[in-house]
Amino acid sequence: MSSSSGWMGARRRTALLLAMAAFVSACTADSKEPARAQTVTQQAAQSGTLAAVARRVTPAVVSIESEFSPEVAAQMQSQEQGIPPEMIPPQMRPQGPARATGSGFLVSSDGYILTNNHVVANAEKVNVTLLDRRIFPAKVVGHDPGTDVALIKIDGSGFPTAPLGADSSVQVGDPVLAIGNPLGLDFTVTSGIVSAKERSGNLRALFQSDYAVVDFIQTDAVINPGNSGGPLVDMNGSVIGINSAIASPTGVYAGYGFAIPISIARTVMEEIRKYGHVRRAILGVSIQDVGPADAQAAGMKEIRGALVGGYSGNDSPAKQAGLQPGDIILAVNGKPIDRVSTLQRLLLGYQPGETITVDVMRFGQKHTAKVKLGEAPTSQETRVAGGPSSGENAPGGRLGIQVTPVTPEVAGELGLPTGMTGIAVVAVDPAGPSRGLLFPRDIITATLGGGQQHPVRAVNDLRSALQSRTGVASLLVYSPQAKGTRVVNVPLER
Repeated sequence: MSSSSGWMGARRRTALLLAMAAFVSACTADSKEPARAQTVTQQAAQSGTLAAVARRVTPAVVSIESEFSPEVAAQMQSQEQGIPPEMIPPQMRPQGPARATGSGFLVSSDGYILTNNHVVANAEKVNVTLLDRRIFPAKVVGHDPGTDVALIKIDGSGFPTAPLGADSSVQVGDPVLAIGNPLGLDFTVTSGIVSAKERSGNLRALFQSDYAVVDFIQTDAVINPGNSGGPLVDMNGSVIGINSAIASPTGVYAGYGFAIPISIARTVMEEIRKYGHVRRAILGVSIQDVGPADAQAAGMKEIRGALVGGYSGNDSPAKQAGLQPGDIILAVNGKPIDRVSTLQRLLLGYQPGETITVDVMRFGQKHTAKVKLGEAPTSQETRVAGGPSSGENAPGGRLGIQVTPVTPEVAGELGLPTGMTGIAVVAVDPAGPSRGLLFPRDIITATLGGGQQHPVRAVNDLRSALQSRTGVASLLVYSPQAKGTRVVNVPLER
């Protein structure tokens, strides 16, 4: 499941900062871990609870060193700096294999280890160091870019293990420990609280997969480069998450860390052990969180659910079942959906081929559909958009945008699918109703209303559709950079 260059570009830059901050080799800085007061957990610390948990879990934590070819290292450097590889001066390119460090934790006494996908993906060699200083070569059993979870294995028996907990019972404000190998400081323990749950939003930019499950536990426990893949544990000593990323303007700890809930990681691990990869059930639609205008357009009083933006293709299970762009998914098999991450996590528990009941709100009317779930591809190609369009601007009236027809030249410049019609957004009024909703290079292909799509092939089509419209304009929009559609509900200016 799954704009302008400004919008997507900003998201991509954030993604690189977050992802690389959790991954860059710890051979860089003389940085010292920031000292700060842990007032929330002082009582637990004084009673010895934190020390007991650290003693219990740390032996099961491992340090991971991954070695990458010069070619892969160059790609990583390019992503980190946000520039094409050919623009990096030759003297600044990797001249040999690159190494990066991360963390992991043993989940079985015979050597299975959970970590992050980005710690071991594309590595030529992976070595694991235990607390007792023993070093083992590791084999990557399987990895899943859509959740950033990987399972690796070392040979042996009798290894200490970290028990897996239940993140569903964790509450905001609960004390937690993060254990890992930040900045080359092996087996470091930091403490904090659960700051939030079900974080998604801009964290979607961490993933290149169209089928990513974006659902993080947020914590203020100190997490730095090298912590990736290590456990976030509760006061029972059970793992509730895998530390994966940080939100930071500097690339080191300056804000919050994010961990993959262990319930998601456990499902991925079981799939990898059973099939060698994750068999992900999908609806075959692009989705987004519901905003006030979306709820208004759907005739809903509550602002909740997942808004259907478009189909993954003509063979989309949702399309075949009758779901439409603009529908808001309210429940699956009777289980309420309050946001995108809830739907993603729920679908992770189903297998491809299973049939589910989906309840939707469609512009004021409730509908129910039976959807036979499809299966996501096992790999995703990175998608790159073309450059911005230039052309004769035409006013978009009440939306506060400027648009231009999609000519063959514009279609070629933006890399649009063959035969696509619509109008391209050229500019957005920063004080208008479309600010933050529509972006240059977006293609408006249709207006939605009454459960029907009304194609937009020319500027006058859009003008006519909006002439008598009040409240909210529902638009079907194609994003060249994401290569998919989304539904945009714009509150209309009177």
